[in-house]
Amino acid sequence: MKLPYPTPHIAATPAEIAKTVLMPGDPLRAKFVAEQFLADAILFNNVRGVQGYTGTWKGVPVSVMASGMGMPSIGIYSYELYNFFGVENILRIGSAGAIRSDVSLRDLVIGQGACTNSSYGEQFGLRGSFAPIADFDLLRRAVMLAEEKGLRYHVGNLFSSDTFYDDDAEATLRFGKMGALSV
Repeated sequence: MKLPYPTPHIAATPAEIAKTVLMPGDPLRAKFVAEQFLADAILFNNVRGVQGYTGTWKGVPVSVMASGMGMPSIGIYSYELYNFFGVENILRIGSAGAIRSDVSLRDLVIGQGACTNSSYGEQFGLRGSFAPIADFDLLRRAVMLAEEKGLRYHVGNLFSSDTFYDDDAEATLRFGKMGALSV
C-alpha cells in the first residue's frame, strides 16, 4: 500500500510545511507555540501525537513540530523534514537541564555548538564525534535580541545525549566541567 504522504511519521505534503521549523520536544509545547506566536496556524501532523503546525510569524511562513525526546527521535523527524519535505532550517527550542552552576532556571541558553556521547553520526559514515555548530548569523542575531531585551543568557556548547537516565550521573556533569552549559 502506497502512503499518501512521503513518510509514515509525518502526515503532510511538502507544501504544508514551511522552510523553517521550530522543534520543541513536547507535542503540547508545539501546540502552545503555534497558538501563542503564529498567525493562522493549521495542524498538519498528529501521527503518534507528534503535533506539527504551520502558520506565519510577521507574514513569514513558519512551522513548529514536536521532536519527541532524545536524539533518536529528533533524528527521525529532522531527517524526514530535510530529505522529504524540503525544510531548510530546524531550530531546537524548549527546555534544557543546566549542568553548570552559573546557569540558572529560566536563563536563556543559546547553543553555539554541541558535544555528545552518542554514536548517532555513524549511520552517516561519520566515525568519531561530529560537533555541529549554529549558523553564525542566526547565533549573532539571537544574542543581539537577548541583549536588546535585557535577558540573562549564556552562549556556548551544549551536551546532547542518547540517554536520559544514566547510571553514571557524574558523566553528564563532566561535560559541564569542560564548558557545556546544559543537556
